[in-house]
Amino acid sequence: MSWGTELWDQFDNLEKHTQWGIDVLEKYIKFVKERTEIELSYAKQLRNLSKKYQPKKNSKEEEEYRYTSTRAFLATLNEMNDYAGQHEVISENMTSLITGELSRYVQELKQERKSHFHDGRKAQQHIETCWKQLEASKRRFERDCKEADRAQQYFEKMDADINVTKADVEKARQQAQLRHQMAEDSKAEYSSTLQKFNSEQHDHYYTHIPNIFQKIQEMEERRIVRIGESMKTFAEVDRQVIPIIGKCLDEITKAAELVDHKNDSQLVIEAFKSGFEPPGDIDFEDFTQPMKRTISDSSLSNSRGDGKSEPKFGSKSKGKLWPFIKKNKLMSLLTSPHQPPPPPPASASPSAVPNGPQSPKQQKEPLSHRFNEFMTSKPKIHCFRSLKRGLSLKLITLNTQVWSLIEGAGPEDFSNLPPEQRRKKLQQKVDELNRDIQKEMDQRDALTKMKDVYIKNPQMGDAASVDHRLAELGQNIEKLRIEVQKFEGWLAEVEGRLPARTDHARRQSGLYEAQNTSAVNSCAQDRESSPDGSYTEEQSQETEMKVPATDFDDEFDDEEPLPTIGTCKALYTFEGQNEGTISVAEGEMLYVIEEDKGDGWTRIRRNEDEEGYVPTSYVEVYLDKNAKGAMTYI
Repeated sequence: MSWGTELWDQFDNLEKHTQWGIDVLEKYIKFVKERTEIELSYAKQLRNLSKKYQPKKNSKEEEEYRYTSTRAFLATLNEMNDYAGQHEVISENMTSLITGELSRYVQELKQERKSHFHDGRKAQQHIETCWKQLEASKRRFERDCKEADRAQQYFEKMDADINVTKADVEKARQQAQLRHQMAEDSKAEYSSTLQKFNSEQHDHYYTHIPNIFQKIQEMEERRIVRIGESMKTFAEVDRQVIPIIGKCLDEITKAAELVDHKNDSQLVIEAFKSGFEPPGDIDFEDFTQPMKRTISDSSLSNSRGDGKSEPKFGSKSKGKLWPFIKKNKLMSLLTSPHQPPPPPPASASPSAVPNGPQSPKQQKEPLSHRFNEFMTSKPKIHCFRSLKRGLSLKLITLNTQVWSLIEGAGPEDFSNLPPEQRRKKLQQKVDELNRDIQKEMDQRDALTKMKDVYIKNPQMGDAASVDHRLAELGQNIEKLRIEVQKFEGWLAEVEGRLPARTDHARRQSGLYEAQNTSAVNSCAQDRESSPDGSYTEEQSQETEMKVPATDFDDEFDDEEPLPTIGTCKALYTFEGQNEGTISVAEGEMLYVIEEDKGDGWTRIRRNEDEEGYVPTSYVEVYLDKNAKGAMTYI
């Protein structure tokens, strides 16, 4: 099967077919090139997608990746990055092995095709020239034969005519002979030209054209083989990365299999456990005590009547004993803020606000000192169970809120955090300092070895040049060790290895019990209520009042909450982070239960369970005109 023998007369069709083959090859090159662009674009999009969901450095997201589910997600992102890299490999291999090679081959193919068809056209032109020569010789031979025939007829005519002279007859005879000779010459030339043409034509159709067409056929077959090999390479490039892509997918599967819901649940406990104990049972409140109190009051009046001295004022001016102070009054004493209120956001100082608080008259003491002073200087009530329970609940809530708001900032010993979170932070700090110590020690060891080398080989360097650095490292290590000891002490205190806090609490508890016992056995101090809300002692009744402790408890537990004396509107947002304060939002409406006493704080209530202090300059107060001593801050 050869194009030279089978398609000897299809030169033009072969030319069109080979051009179509080159077009197909160029189309395939364009297809592969677009595929590489798609692979690059896909790889870029995968990388961008992986980068988009990667955790940002030094952000809260990094802490979230300690859970197994988020670690599996992070592994997926990393594997997708490798997955994108394999698509880039596909693009690079296709570009180098297919697109680049085929582009060079197409250029060579075009040159070869051009050369073959140029030879074919040259052979066709040669045979056409031979054909033209044959036709010209044939026409000349034909013309000479006709002229020789006419000359012969003319001679015969002249020879038969008796009226023609011999000279004319001889001339006609010579002319006829000349034409016959010319015809013979043309015949010989035509015969020679014909033989030559037949030889050229045979060579053209059986030698030159078959050879040229054979080369064209081989060229086309090579093109077909080459495009087939390129298609195999196209598939092989994909197949080469399949194992690596499979490994990426296997790693994703392995990471997914490592997801442990129990471990994640435990991590949640470790992350948010406060270490506080749940609140205890609520004590029973006996509302039948007023009847008993009536009897006690009667007994008290009788005992007063039997006393040696009379009261300084009338019965109307007598105030309740101090243990009968309302619960909210006592809570106010214990939990009111002990520092000046912050200035409002819109002003440079509290005095710039129309209703801003005045500076406190004296420096407030810490809550523990104030509580101790209250315990030692005033008679004690028998039981603070309800007060301690409410105070503990509020302190737990406040500590949890403060910890969530200012996590990452606060005292060096992390005392602002709940116990469990504080323990974790201290342990992390100790580990970090130990790593720093190890790093400094490694540097010191390296410099020590370098110094030894310098001592043994002075030409390599001056041994004294590293002394300064060694001294610095020694100082740094000593400082870090001191820091470690400090944080380990705090850590040991949190974990219960140091009894400091326990002894302190025990001493406070013993002091309270001793003073409470002495208060029950001793006389109670009576106070009168002054117009500004303070209490004055009646010295004349110090030794006359002896009331059972149970009456104090009943009166303390049965008192109603402070009544509202007006309303207020929050002008600014206030984050209540100290003991006794309450957070408010800008524009929020609340109830006022205690006015500003000159220290810059107003006591407000949101509902039955939420009350506390806010800076007076942060709220616009509308006091009830019917309330005692009411005034409006606008």
